[in-house]
Amino acid sequence: MNDRKSATSTPALLAVSLALLAPLPALAQPPASGAPVQAAANSSSKAPNTAAAQQSAMDERALNLFSEVFERVRGQYVEKVTDEQLVKAAINGMLTSLDPHSSFLDTEDFAEMQVQTRGEFGGLGIEVTLENGLVKVISPIDDTPAARAGFQSGDLITQIDGEPVMGLSLKQAVDKMRGPVGQPIKVMVRRGVTEAAPFEVSLTREVIKSQPVKQRAEGNVGYIRITGFSRQTQPGLEKAVQTLQNEIGSKLIGYVVDLRNNPGGLLDQAVSVADSFLDKGNIVSTRARDGVETQRFDATNGDLTKGLPIVVLVNGGSASASEIVAGALQDQHRAVLLGTQTFGKGSVQTIMPLTEQKAMKITTARYYTPSGRSIQALGVTPDITVEQAKLEKVAQAPTRKEADLRGALSNDTVAKPPAGAAPGAPGAPAPVTTKSDAAPGSAEDYQLQRAVDLLVGTSLFRQLPGQAPGQASPSPMVTKTSG
Repeated sequence: MNDRKSATSTPALLAVSLALLAPLPALAQPPASGAPVQAAANSSSKAPNTAAAQQSAMDERALNLFSEVFERVRGQYVEKVTDEQLVKAAINGMLTSLDPHSSFLDTEDFAEMQVQTRGEFGGLGIEVTLENGLVKVISPIDDTPAARAGFQSGDLITQIDGEPVMGLSLKQAVDKMRGPVGQPIKVMVRRGVTEAAPFEVSLTREVIKSQPVKQRAEGNVGYIRITGFSRQTQPGLEKAVQTLQNEIGSKLIGYVVDLRNNPGGLLDQAVSVADSFLDKGNIVSTRARDGVETQRFDATNGDLTKGLPIVVLVNGGSASASEIVAGALQDQHRAVLLGTQTFGKGSVQTIMPLTEQKAMKITTARYYTPSGRSIQALGVTPDITVEQAKLEKVAQAPTRKEADLRGALSNDTVAKPPAGAAPGAPGAPAPVTTKSDAAPGSAEDYQLQRAVDLLVGTSLFRQLPGQAPGQASPSPMVTKTSG
């Protein structure tokens, strides 16, 4: 595509507008009355030439109207505006009127989009949020300047290079912390409510690779959180699975893959993540405006999780690429989806560079899950609907049991427990310890605990002696619901 630059004169503006309008369908306006139509050389070419002439006439009228509006705004608007401002607004208006996801990317937007897709930038290596006007550290990223400097979760950044952060937006503050690799930066940090005074930390910016994948063990369950789909996602997933397999070992009974509040990202990364859990079958397909399939992505042999059961957590913040993964694993009966209805973004956007620093993002296709369903404006319905909730421990009055009754018979099948020992249930399967067991009554992630409970229950059920041969081995979970 040829470079298109902002116009500085009306002829140049018309050239830019013509280039932008040419591929679009004809505007719904009739040709000018009495407009000349060039006669065809023969009857077979008359209709095409007439249609071309009508199209040209309508394009000319549309451009003349646009030019007139442009000139009047430039000459009569209450404040002075530049040609570049007007052209940018016109292009952006054209694109944003199509759907919520098509837009014009100026220099700043294009650069930020490239940072997000690469997952790399020059910075300090901290995940932050905004709290009471100050930048609050969520966590430092391992092996980064912030981690080596000793940043802790909960630290408050009050100044960046001597400038107070109070009054800045989160994006403005983050932009100030990012910068060229090797460039020094000083930040003022306040730690805890008892800290006498803020202290200054000097750091040097390095290349930071975002961490869209994190993992931890929930007892014998591997928990994997995916926050986005950048170039770092698939390598991060492979590392997370390997870490959990090494940490939990043979006691690993399944995985929880958390896609909640994941806004999406790159299509190829979503395909790779879904492929990591599948051995065969379709993952996703796309169709353009004519309904013809334009792309089809199928799984390749090899399952990172070795067939262990998977529960995928989703909610209303799971969108786009997240829904591709969730829909593929659900349709292929590879995972159980737990949570709430997803966002419902079933379209594909293509980035089309206009210059080296500007681009347009336009919706070019819809995507479809393996069963052929479109989730556009509908979302993915989980197999098990679980709303997020906060549990509180309910105080229970002491209850009397058989063993508390005076003269109660002892159990003759077990040895008498030591004094002070809690009664147990000999012969029963040992419970799988999770964080909820370790900290009962604390504020926890209710949906995550239900996912863990599902995997634990499935594992215990398979250990029952009445199971048919082969059922005790790990296999994909299949859940069917009606409606």
